[in-house]
Amino acid sequence: MSSGIGRYAFALAPLAAAALWGGMYVVSKWGFALIPPVTLGFLRVALGAGALWLVVAGRGGPAPSRDEWPAFVVLGGWVTLTVATQFVGTELTNASQGSLLTVLTPVFTVLLGAAVLGERVTAAKAGGMTVAGVGTAVVLAGQYDLASTAAGNALGVALLLVGSAAWAGYTVWGLRAVRRHGALRAATYSSLASVPMLGLLAAGELWRLGISPTDIPLTAESVAAVLYLGLASTAAAWYLWYKGLEYVPAGTVAVFFFAQPAVGAALGAALLGESLGSGFLAGGALMTVGIWVVSRERAGTTEGTADAAAE
Repeated sequence: MSSGIGRYAFALAPLAAAALWGGMYVVSKWGFALIPPVTLGFLRVALGAGALWLVVAGRGGPAPSRDEWPAFVVLGGWVTLTVATQFVGTELTNASQGSLLTVLTPVFTVLLGAAVLGERVTAAKAGGMTVAGVGTAVVLAGQYDLASTAAGNALGVALLLVGSAAWAGYTVWGLRAVRRHGALRAATYSSLASVPMLGLLAAGELWRLGISPTDIPLTAESVAAVLYLGLASTAAAWYLWYKGLEYVPAGTVAVFFFAQPAVGAALGAALLGESLGSGFLAGGALMTVGIWVVSRERAGTTEGTADAAAE
């Protein structure tokens, strides 16, 4: 059994996942300019699923039984819906819209966790989520003109909302698979299940655009974008996200998602020369406090949550 410190470290694994996802704001500046969004999403998940499968195969152990695959197919459907709507929605909107709407994921996750898994929304969790959310809003207000957030493509905004809700679904409905198979196998087989679904969507996108797969440019930028999205923000990040579910409830894991825009802003400043907003430090401090408060509820309701997920 893991030590208390080890369990706490794994409970913080979703924070590392959020940091890796924060890098997507930088990488997308390369990827979307070179590869259509759904096709890029397919390449991302196919590479990530392949990398995860190699690790699982190297470790050995039985594959899921025929009766277990339907659950992974459902999770693959959540993955497909998340990636397709998130990437297309991001292409149709601006950075402020994308940042604000994607951080609604924790809200959706807490609501689904309470409705589907029976997780308790304690005063500490609600307060910590609120503080972290305010911190995120302060960071974004310093980076973007939030007064213009409502402007732009309504379809893109709607798709980003669907993407946020879909990732909440992947988190909540994945808890049972994580507790039964472990984070690595749950992330691997759900990703593998999504590959043919995203492949069909990508083929339809290329057909609609009149683009042949051979027309996609093979440049250093496109290769680097796919490698980062596939290995870092998919294989590593999805495993880390599910690893947190081994130790804490879905609603607790969700709070770490608030860190994603802050990491994206910091990487944009470091790698792209973008300026950090005036509220970055203050917002980051509030976010840290909120995440710390929620993360202290490590395993208090984990067993009850697992029981509810297994019903």
